[in-house]
Amino acid sequence: MHNPISVRKIIKDYGDGPTAFRALDSVDLDVERGEVMLLMGPSGSGKTTLVSIMGCILRPTSGSVRIMGEDITHLSEKELPRIRLSNVGFIFQGFNLFPTLTAGENVEMALDLKNLRGPQAQRRAHECLDIVGLSEKYNSFPADLSGGQKQRVAIARAIAGDPRVILADEPTAALDSQSGRMAMETIRDLAHRQDRAVVIVTHDTRVLEFGDRVVHIEDGRISSDSSAAEFRPPVSAPAPMHAAT
Repeated sequence: MHNPISVRKIIKDYGDGPTAFRALDSVDLDVERGEVMLLMGPSGSGKTTLVSIMGCILRPTSGSVRIMGEDITHLSEKELPRIRLSNVGFIFQGFNLFPTLTAGENVEMALDLKNLRGPQAQRRAHECLDIVGLSEKYNSFPADLSGGQKQRVAIARAIAGDPRVILADEPTAALDSQSGRMAMETIRDLAHRQDRAVVIVTHDTRVLEFGDRVVHIEDGRISSDSSAAEFRPPVSAPAPMHAAT
């Protein structure tokens, strides 16, 4: 069985000649089913570029990209939207909700791209909002939702087309601790309970407890690839009990 995402020897250059900049330098990476991978590193290290290549938004300069076993490296620009629509859901820091549409209608927009409309789309939108705990907000507009609720609507939209891969760019950056925790719990459940592959670009160390794996990138190269458990603070042992005297 193929990994949802496999990239090999990925190089991404921007510009030409003396102004050329290498954003990614021979990156190899696999993302497995049912895991939450945290992609971390300093600004400018290549995280967003890598995720954009995984999501068929950017093309690598060289190397290969496989999505659900299909080599997409040499597909035409007309063919790439098919790969995105079939396999990839996106979650953004800024939510990217349409302010004049209700929560339900925002989710239905993703289904419209797959030619699913009317009662069928409404039922699916209700299902997705229920998954993220917002079934009662179907008719609410973004202006009437908290930041955490907006992000959960964005998550519902991301899964509306039943993608096997979810790519998230700083999904907790605009949220307070409680809202961020709720969003990450939802994202983790999508990976663990629904066997989706999730990649999260983040600087937020609060999300470490929700990850399965942490990949660090520096200067366009993977510097480490470890279990997320290695980065979590140890749980304090309870104080010893003393017998009464």
